[in-house]
Amino acid sequence: MSDTTHTNREAQRAAYGEPLNETFDRIRQALGLNQASLADIIGLSAPMLSQLNSAQRVKIGNPAVLSRVHQLIELVEQLNAGHVQSHDIPAQLEHIKSSQGSMGWTTQPMTDQASDAAVVAGMRSLLSAVASAAELREAADLLEASHPKLAEVLRVYGTGPVHSAVEHFDELKDLF
Repeated sequence: MSDTTHTNREAQRAAYGEPLNETFDRIRQALGLNQASLADIIGLSAPMLSQLNSAQRVKIGNPAVLSRVHQLIELVEQLNAGHVQSHDIPAQLEHIKSSQGSMGWTTQPMTDQASDAAVVAGMRSLLSAVASAAELREAADLLEASHPKLAEVLRVYGTGPVHSAVEHFDELKDLF
């Protein structure tokens, strides 16, 4: 591995918690996708995905693409936890592919678990857009003594597993 590739993979690790080739491989293996179909679902050209995968490029610049990657990671976690069945995957992939990946205001009350998951996904996308997982962990550590609840939010939504964030949100949503 060249020095540039190693440096870029470490930059990806700092930004995303792991090099993107590991993320993409995990998604492809779990969901039975090839590289071209993954590129199509997340909204990147195959050459751009290849450059990210090989660490020729470091970051995903499009927030909608990053959001779709996060949604795929969450889908893999839900599949592994048994919350999603394999026969539901094609519909879930189509939903992710068509998502805009942006956060917006809604006037409809969010009452079901799918809406809770959407809120959690938005929060996770927002946090990952402004800081790497390592930065979020460091910020949580710094806040622990003076603001433990805020530190908990950074840990749960910024670096924890999706199911923990959804459970946390479900416990707290009645407070607002």
